[in-house]
Amino acid sequence: MPSTIPTMTQSFDICIRGGGIVGRTLALLLARERLRVGLVLHTPETPAHPTPQTVDVRAYALNAKARALLESLRCWPDARHATEVSAMQVKGDDGGEVNFSAAALQVRGLTWIVDVPVLEAQLAEAVRYQPLIELLDTPQPATLTVICEGKASQTRAELGVNFAITRYPQSALAARVSTDQLHGQTARQWFSKQDIVAFLPLEGPQGNAVAVVWSAPHAKAQALLAASPADFCQQLDQASEGCLGPLNLISERAVWPLQKAQADHWTGRHAGQAWALAGDAAHNVHPLAGQGLNLGLADVATLAALLRERGYWRTVDDAQLLRRYERARKADLLTTGAAMDGLQQLFSQDSAPWQAVRNWGMKGFERSGPIKQWVARQAMGFK
Repeated sequence: MPSTIPTMTQSFDICIRGGGIVGRTLALLLARERLRVGLVLHTPETPAHPTPQTVDVRAYALNAKARALLESLRCWPDARHATEVSAMQVKGDDGGEVNFSAAALQVRGLTWIVDVPVLEAQLAEAVRYQPLIELLDTPQPATLTVICEGKASQTRAELGVNFAITRYPQSALAARVSTDQLHGQTARQWFSKQDIVAFLPLEGPQGNAVAVVWSAPHAKAQALLAASPADFCQQLDQASEGCLGPLNLISERAVWPLQKAQADHWTGRHAGQAWALAGDAAHNVHPLAGQGLNLGLADVATLAALLRERGYWRTVDDAQLLRRYERARKADLLTTGAAMDGLQQLFSQDSAPWQAVRNWGMKGFERSGPIKQWVARQAMGFK
């Protein structure tokens, strides 16, 4: 049986498996350091020939640290496709409310809502013009293989890495709607028993469209997927308290089950060859705070920085460097992942005592001053 990672003479310093946002970003970071990079674009999660009818409705909330990273690669979308969020409003199910303001925190923006297809296109164009990156159809020999294949990574499974998964009793539904009123660059989120509804502003400062992420029990998510556009918008209007006026569905709807997961080991050796995991191949978190891609980009930024700063005598597969990468990223994930899981568990409880506790907690957090500011700055990527 052939080994998972080729063992013949290396022709690349690093081979990256996975051509999504995380994989392409890493390729550009490494090529900037004059490393020879092979990029395998097409994996089970990034098919070579996507269905023409499929419209990507995803939008990511990227923090200031992720923005700075992508700007350094000249891959940040324009203002229409990377909408700055100047305010954030989070409501509980019994009067609890938390508000954040970029002006109060004295920052440029709380986060930016980025169109996935636009960002992917800009990264693809940058890769195409980088001579030290070679696009590959199949994995090739390399001193180090970095696996960015997503949560269903086939290579991770072939390496025998345990991926501990906890499945939530919810699915997420994504869609886009136009609104009667301007969104005012405000991101909104409602917690109501077992549902979490988020409105993420799109189309720039004067936009009147939002990306919807609706987390609900599996059966309800499937019912929302099957509902007529008018019925779906009516239910969404009710869940969002009619805050932006009448809604109109302007995209397809997509649904996927939610989970948290983490690989036991993020680095190692197989048949004498070094490997590392990054992005969703290493970890998954609940999308309620939009930290998934931020964590993945922080992974590759950390790995690239360690390789850039390594001593001249160290190769890119140096075991000590790779262990430092794993320790640093696991530590960051520990706090973020625990916070996301804790919030999900808190708001999935139906009983009145739990409802009272969580709304009391939201009200207290809103008045907490420095604690609230510290949490906000952590989420924005300021450590």
